[in-house]
Amino acid sequence: MSSYFTDLAQQYIDGEWRPGTGSWDIIDFNPYDDEKLASITIATVDEVDEAYRVAARAQKEWAKVNPYARRTVFEKALRLIEEREQEIAEVLVTELGSTVGKAYFELHLAKEFMREAIHVALRPEGRIIPSPIDGKENRVYRVPVGVVGVISPFNVPFLLSLKSVAPALALGNAVVLKPHQNTPIAGGTLLAKIFEDAGLPAGLLNVVVTDIAEIGDAFLEHPVPKVISFTGSDKVGRHVATVCARNFKRSVLELGGNSALVVLDDADLDYAVDAAVFSRFLHQGQVCMAANRVLVDASVADEFTEKFVAKVKTLKTGDPRDPETVIGPVINSSQADALSGVVEQAVAEGATALLRGTATDNLVEPSVLTGIAADSALLQQEVFGPVAFLIPFDGEEEAVRIVNDTRYGLSGAVHTGDIERGVNFAKQIDTGMFHVNDATVHDEPIVPFGGEKHSGVGRLNGEATLEAFTTQKWISVQHGRSAFPF
Repeated sequence: MSSYFTDLAQQYIDGEWRPGTGSWDIIDFNPYDDEKLASITIATVDEVDEAYRVAARAQKEWAKVNPYARRTVFEKALRLIEEREQEIAEVLVTELGSTVGKAYFELHLAKEFMREAIHVALRPEGRIIPSPIDGKENRVYRVPVGVVGVISPFNVPFLLSLKSVAPALALGNAVVLKPHQNTPIAGGTLLAKIFEDAGLPAGLLNVVVTDIAEIGDAFLEHPVPKVISFTGSDKVGRHVATVCARNFKRSVLELGGNSALVVLDDADLDYAVDAAVFSRFLHQGQVCMAANRVLVDASVADEFTEKFVAKVKTLKTGDPRDPETVIGPVINSSQADALSGVVEQAVAEGATALLRGTATDNLVEPSVLTGIAADSALLQQEVFGPVAFLIPFDGEEEAVRIVNDTRYGLSGAVHTGDIERGVNFAKQIDTGMFHVNDATVHDEPIVPFGGEKHSGVGRLNGEATLEAFTTQKWISVQHGRSAFPF
């Protein structure tokens, strides 16, 4: 596994592994013990330009390849992920502090998405559309957009890179991938290595490890990519959308969330506790779909709270390599400091800390807070870490109001003994996704994934992937002669 952090600590452009030509290095650290894993000389604007132009050249031939032949690359890539699963899991644990359980959860989903990429190669279909003109045949082709730029985050880097990269390639596009600076291997060059070994022709997938301090908006503004797929914060997403619109590019934005898990008065409380704990604390709470807010009907709030706090107390914080660890490190010290600040601010505003974890370096123990002021800014922001807010409510109407009182609209869940009551509740929530009697964290290969409001624009997965990474082209054929007015 350690060889990944030496062999893959490079740029990958036109099928070649090489150092960047920038004047400084990105240092890749293990967030648990601060071990230096790799040093990668960054890519410059010139290398971003080269990566895009190489991709554009390679894509023209790739689009001509029979999709049945194209998909063999993805079949081989899937086998390689299966064969290297333990090594990849170790990279996830080492580079981003994934617990062992979270690493294998991410890889399970990654394999499902690679299986879908195999099928998506055959999904594009053309149509013949009637014309009011005699002898006119309207053909509508679904064709690749050309080149896709992908920017992936640090929290689920292998999966969230793959779920854009693999289908974009399968549909006949080329890709330039910019992984997050904290996860250049897991979110970038590791995927490039898998596709290289799977036989993907050179130039179709290029990985540039760089920073906006070096390249500015060059990755977004470059004339080659027609679509930018970005996963990250709503603040950066707003900038990505603005730059893309200014340059007439399509953007697919999977952004942050402030999801709520709602417990109604007829819920199975033990089950709801399990779902809520998973939804809040998976990967230390560094998940866009995580349940930032846990809303509980006042009639069952005392019982739920007691059980919730008791379960959270059992979560082991520590070395992510230990299979018993549930809470590993957050990604860096800035994030750890910010989380301590959240707890301090809540308590200063009058909240009660039912459980107040301590922070040691990047290890942040869970905290559970209640009594947060309704007008607190904390309830409006995405808290990316192991801090849970318990919020009582009186009746469904109030619950709906509280859940919707946020600029975000990504995911959520409701627990109830009546399925249709849950569905009716879900319909009133302004989110792209909502789950009845389950966790807030879900992703599946063929369902539309994405958010409303500040949680994003566009969807991925299934049919939405076709819309994201292909375009439609109308070609008309006139059988016989047209009659022109002059």
